[in-house]
Amino acid sequence: MKRLHVHISVKDLSTSIRFYRELFNTEPVVTKDDYAKWMLEDPRVNFAISQRNRATGVDHLGIQVEDRAELSEVYERLKRAEGPVIEEGETTCCYAQSEKSWIEDPQGVEWETFLTTGESTVYGTDVITARAAKACCTPNRTP
Repeated sequence: MKRLHVHISVKDLSTSIRFYRELFNTEPVVTKDDYAKWMLEDPRVNFAISQRNRATGVDHLGIQVEDRAELSEVYERLKRAEGPVIEEGETTCCYAQSEKSWIEDPQGVEWETFLTTGESTVYGTDVITARAAKACCTPNRTP
């Protein structure tokens, strides 16, 4: 079963953890110096926050899958969504090993689809975003 993913960049991690702990009425399942994550069942969402010197607010959204069949299914949907799909592949991100792809919606909101395959002791590389990949991989067209 798929799970919605929401990642928010925050200015003050400890204040944000206290806020979301009360809002969700539960402790985060992962807490690091720069990151926290809740795996909620009602609503079914992977909700993560991080303090990593990025603009505050919604950083990106995503769909987390539980197996490779679901990953293939969602990947096929991405390809039909009329935008360039950035295949990141196997990576370390957010203290987890995963396989992922990215796309940007028509409003510029970045979405990832991913399968978590294990844990990591490090945050990993910064996310490869659809916007950055498009900027580096698509020629500029000026009218």
